[in-house]
Amino acid sequence: MTVTAVALGRNGAMADNAGAPVLDVRNLSVAIGTQRIISDVSFHINAGETLAVVGESGSGKSMTSMAIMGLLPKNLAQIGGSIRLGGTEIVGASERTLRGVRGRVASMIFQEPMMSLNPVLTAGTQIKEMLRQHKPLSDAEATEEGIRLFDRVRIPDARRRFHQYPHMFSGGMRQRIMIAIALACSPKLLIADEPTTALDVTIQAQILDLLNELQRETGTAILFVTHDMGVVATTADRVMVMRKGEAVETGTVREIFERPQAPYSKMLIEAVPRLGQRRTSLPEPPAGGRDQPILSVRNLVTRFPIRGGAFRRAVGRVHAVERVSFDIAPGETLSFVGESGCGKSTTGRSVLFLNPPQEGEIVFNGRPVRGNNRAEVSHLRRSVQMIFQDPFSSLDPHQNVGEILAEPLLCHGLATRAEARKKAEGLLERVGLEASMVSRLPHEFSGGQRQRICIARALMLNPKLVIADEAVSALDVSVKSQVVDLMIDLQREFGLSYLFISHDIAVVERISHRVAVMYLGEIVEIGPREAVIGNPVHEYTQSLLQAVPHPVAAEDRRSRIARPARDLPSPIRPLDYVPPRRHYHEVGPGHFVAV
Repeated sequence: MTVTAVALGRNGAMADNAGAPVLDVRNLSVAIGTQRIISDVSFHINAGETLAVVGESGSGKSMTSMAIMGLLPKNLAQIGGSIRLGGTEIVGASERTLRGVRGRVASMIFQEPMMSLNPVLTAGTQIKEMLRQHKPLSDAEATEEGIRLFDRVRIPDARRRFHQYPHMFSGGMRQRIMIAIALACSPKLLIADEPTTALDVTIQAQILDLLNELQRETGTAILFVTHDMGVVATTADRVMVMRKGEAVETGTVREIFERPQAPYSKMLIEAVPRLGQRRTSLPEPPAGGRDQPILSVRNLVTRFPIRGGAFRRAVGRVHAVERVSFDIAPGETLSFVGESGCGKSTTGRSVLFLNPPQEGEIVFNGRPVRGNNRAEVSHLRRSVQMIFQDPFSSLDPHQNVGEILAEPLLCHGLATRAEARKKAEGLLERVGLEASMVSRLPHEFSGGQRQRICIARALMLNPKLVIADEAVSALDVSVKSQVVDLMIDLQREFGLSYLFISHDIAVVERISHRVAVMYLGEIVEIGPREAVIGNPVHEYTQSLLQAVPHPVAAEDRRSRIARPARDLPSPIRPLDYVPPRRHYHEVGPGHFVAV
């Protein structure tokens, strides 16, 4: 009698460790032209097991997952080694063989679902396409199976939403559609390539919880590609750390987090911002600054019309910002946190009249600013600068760095070209780059370097206030830590005030003096950082904090994933909707909660 050893993974899923692994990669190497991208990487994944591949951008983790799926262009990529997926050799396989493997043996979830879903086809059509590619189903049978899969990934009102287009879903719901498509043919391996990087903490918790639950039900092996060490701790059984195309360390989650051997692994773990562990002391705002705020906003209202019908008349409104009021003192950082769609970015843009508000009062440095007065708005935009989330799309690819940095000074007629270039060189050095880089184009820089260039551009006009809209959300943990430290140093040196907009609560705790929590266009809680994060009162604030993944390994990773919060309701209202007046209760010194 033959005895097969069966082990349970940390998630409780059955893992047959005695049999052949679902995925077995041996001495994988990938080169594009003459450049070696991946060098001699080996690993395996058993059924029911989750392997997390971690590393910074450019480490080769996504390239590895693309090679496993056979998605690298054969005319450009030279692949060496062996990739055995469900017993099939992928390296050198024909396109027909690969088509039989994709979806049936292995499926992939990509980082940005909107880029992976066809915008002109309904969500249901796209999942039926996967089903009928690999199963002998009629259209009606594929429809019923697709609706069942929508129910399985907890898409509410699945039968109705099955016929909707991707743009009609939220980011979290689009990611659920991608998971449903990936699981349609019950694959043995699911590759998740940064599936939660762009999502808010509560939506991220829902997606991780869903993947965990589905793995328990099906025993699917998961290759989880990420740079978020907090997510790794909550999802993985084993971890492979990659750097510059090489695997520098592999081990269990507990080994990697508690006893990392490679210096690079230690650096990644130490760079993760943790709630309650602020490493950098903040410069204190000047005494009495609260009585003379640099920015005062009262009852700000910004709504967007929804048009429909043959004559494109307004049929409803998006209530993006609803009667928001706050002050920012000189030298202070006020952070806005909340899920996508809560109105925090629209608030920042409305302050600069990039999204003109319908109502409200904006007072900057003691002077009221009216949106219909071009001189007042121009003066405001000279003194208030903005750093956007994606540094690449906010930099002109046809201009070199010197031209990009000089442009604000030249537009306002504040300097000659020579003076502007000299100041640009000085600010590049101040943000940790070299003055000689003024002649380079944006594509010649890394993501972290491009964000430093955006910070330097924001400082060219000597602003008093900087609005940072998700300025570090897309950066790797080590680069994120460097940029946050840089912003704190610049605040100390120049006395800057920040309106810091983010959904990363650990970063918010590190950089903020005060925190405002937004929900459906309204501030539901605002106060000192220690009070709001250390002692949250509003239930929505509590749910946000509960959903934050902690970079600490645990035996039962299901217990580390927060229970999913309810989905954010739609901010679209009928034309005759009158929002209720909110009242705020002071629960502590400067700590207010909506009731």
